[in-house]
Amino acid sequence: MAQKTYTVAGMSCAHCEMSVREEVAQVAGVERVDVDLPTGRVEVCGDGVQDAAVAAAIAEAGYEIAA
Repeated sequence: MAQKTYTVAGMSCAHCEMSVREEVAQVAGVERVDVDLPTGRVEVCGDGVQDAAVAAAIAEAGYEIAA
């Protein structure tokens, strides 16, 4: 199982964390999503997960991957 880590800008509360987790969990191939609110890190585990799909899911939640 592949693991990728993204940094998400703008998350500030438990609702933010939950929104990102729920959207990313719906991406094809995702088996596990861990969100660390204090650091803004989102760890995604699964096979065949596309970065663009994760970025789109994060955008759907109202956030973006930090540059």
